[in-house]
Formats: sequence, structure tokens, C-alpha cells
Amino acid sequence: MITVPSTRRGPGRLQAMAFGLAALITTLDQAAKALARVRLDTAMELTPFLSLRLGFNPGVTFGLFADSGAAGRWTLSGVTALIIGALLVWIWRTRTAMTAVAGSLLVGGAAGNLLDRLRFGAVTDFIDLHWGAAHWPTFNLADAAIVCGVGLLLLPVRGATVQTAPSTMRRAAR
Repeated sequence: MITVPSTRRGPGRLQAMAFGLAALITTLDQAAKALARVRLDTAMELTPFLSLRLGFNPGVTFGLFADSGAAGRWTLSGVTALIIGALLVWIWRTRTAMTAVAGSLLVGGAAGNLLDRLRFGAVTDFIDLHWGAAHWPTFNLADAAIVCGVGLLLLPVRGATVQTAPSTMRRAAR
């Protein structure tokens, strides 16, 4: 009897956990934004450097493309949906936990902001970091998840060294 090794047909445990984490991040982000929209009539000072202050960003990072109107909103939404799709494929194919978690953070954050853009025409922001009168642009949990995801992806790069291929070394010696 000939046996054929089984091929992987669905997500493994790593991918299932990653998809679950992405869904959790999206859910927490949406819940936090809903609470902010209902409760933040006025700014709340939490610490000397952290406030909760409701804001809406129709653009992307730092308000870029904020004046692009409905066409910009739908273009940004389409691009975001394509990026989410690509990240989901990447998570599906990954074999490392760090990449899966990073992808989950990126997908969860992007999906949270996409839902806001589709529902309200702008992303709800409410976290205000500041030092004295200097304020970082207001952001939300989805933005924080995206930054953490990018940070996780960059961690292995920090200690990387460039290796020259042996064939390159031989050509350089001639």
C-alpha cells in the first residue's frame, strides 16, 4: 500500500491563534472607540503626559489626505482592504510566532481603522500624549497595535549583520 503524506489544508494552530488575536484587537479597538465617542464630551487629564481627547481623522497618519473628500475615503478604504488581504495571506503562510503576532497586530489595527472609515467617514482618535504644550498627534488602540506590529517585524533586523556570499568574495578577490 502506498501512503501519501497529508498536505496542510487549513490553518495550523499558529495561524488560528493569529487570526483570533487580530479579531480580538479589532474588537477591543472598536469597543474603546465607541466608549470614547459616547463618554468624551470634554478632554480628561489622566496623568501629566496622558489625556483622553476625542478627535476624528478623515485622512491617514498625521492627517495626510484629510482633504481628499469621498473619493479619498473610498480609495484609502480600498487600499487598506488590499493590505489587510495581503497580510492575512502572509499570516496563513508564516511558520514563526513573531511574524504571526506582528501580522495579527497589523491586521487588527488596520481592520479597526477601516471599520471606522467605512462607518463614520473618519477614524476615531482619543489618546493624547503630550509633554507640556507639545502634543503628539491624537491616536487610538488600532494605531498603537500597528506601531507594535511594525516594531516586532523590525526586531530581528536590529541585530542582523550583512553576510557576503562566497561567490561574491571570490569575484572580489580576482
